Amino acid sequence: MLTSPACHRARATPMQRALHALIALFCVLLAACATAPRPDLARLYRVADNASDTTPLVLIPGLFGSKLRDRRTGAEVWPGSGYDVLFSDYQRLALRFDPTSLQVLADSLEAYDIADQVLGRDIYGPIVKTLERYGGYVRGVPGTPVKPGERRYYVFPYDFRQDNTQHAQALERLIDTIRQDYGDPGLRVDFVAHSMGGLVARYYLRYGTSRVRKFILLGTPNLGSVSSLHAFLAGEPIGLGRIPPEVLATLPSGYELFPHPLLSWLIDAEGHTLHEDLFAPETWQRYRWGVYDPAVEARLLGPGGPQASARLAALRRFFAYRLERARRFLWALSTPEPATPIRYVLFGGDCGLTPARLLMEQDKGQPQVRLTPGDIRHPQPGVPYEELMLEPGDGRVTKPSLLARESLDPMDEQSEDNFLPIAYWFFLCENHDQLTNNINFQDNLLNVLLSRNLPWEGAAGGK
Repeated sequence: MLTSPACHRARATPMQRALHALIALFCVLLAACATAPRPDLARLYRVADNASDTTPLVLIPGLFGSKLRDRRTGAEVWPGSGYDVLFSDYQRLALRFDPTSLQVLADSLEAYDIADQVLGRDIYGPIVKTLERYGGYVRGVPGTPVKPGERRYYVFPYDFRQDNTQHAQALERLIDTIRQDYGDPGLRVDFVAHSMGGLVARYYLRYGTSRVRKFILLGTPNLGSVSSLHAFLAGEPIGLGRIPPEVLATLPSGYELFPHPLLSWLIDAEGHTLHEDLFAPETWQRYRWGVYDPAVEARLLGPGGPQASARLAALRRFFAYRLERARRFLWALSTPEPATPIRYVLFGGDCGLTPARLLMEQDKGQPQVRLTPGDIRHPQPGVPYEELMLEPGDGRVTKPSLLARESLDPMDEQSEDNFLPIAYWFFLCENHDQLTNNINFQDNLLNVLLSRNLPWEGAAGGK
């Protein structure tokens, strides 16, 4: 390398030498990043062109993962336009129910496709592109006979507001149609399910094990999500606003994402567990949460008089009913599964601190809920609030919840009350809604789907 004569005449100062060293280190790191190896999916899965295995795949999105439209007008309600995403409180998502029977009433909204580009983030596009570009899959239209040698994937859009048991029934109907498309009444399919979609698939699997071959869960809250409690207490952040708690309280599926009854989900300012029943309406009423929050009550009552009071009373009855239904749903997922050779493959994040517990703090003589360690007004010395309230995960689902474990300690065994027959798990440094963008997820997804005779296939019993 050529240098100027001035470089020989003047010696660098210590500050200059340190600066040069930092620049050199930066260049090395930049070069390393620029040349970091990435799997060549096109070459790794060129075998995908040989469609000797044409097992169809069903892609199941999570909460808010399906587009909803008004079946009468065709207008998209969720996620809707960019203006809707930024400014709407999505009151139209609220479900109506009979005030006496508490059964949800039909409305004009229907699911029709996978949601994409919510606030510029495409959650499911990367899966679709990976399947089509490198896996040799083509999107199947239910009710259309398959072509010879065609490997299909089907999407399963569903009205995510409804009870997940209903979604499992709809999934059964889709598989019936797929079997007709293939002309094979004994056909088995593969599942790839994201987030709440994994709970739908798990519930279905308790009754349809003979119809599923490979079972892949991505970011599924197998023991629930404290983030769902955040939404029911403070609203679900969307754009510049929030879907308010009174709207979420009408959606049965939201309750089914609550932390499992097995878990400790609430602590006090000293870090001690509070043994409260999350699924008892008395707990919500005592702490003035959700539909018992004075701010929510004021919005619902407004100047409405007796009719508004009756609606609020009905919503609180509905709330209590859905809490108990959610408790039963979560325990239903915890009962032993029928004997099956199916083993779960789990993908999830473990690099982001994720809500794991709420905290109750006395403030001016009243118990106040704190959602994050930064919300605590009067922290007690020596209490590790961040460790107690947050655990590694993907920002919405903790690592223990993904693995259906009550503890972060990897040495702890799975609870006998909530056993999952896991074949393998993969952990990624991604947020919940960006797991599918990870190249290592895409690589391992294709490897699981396209490999034949995986080690656990055909084995009976649990791991």
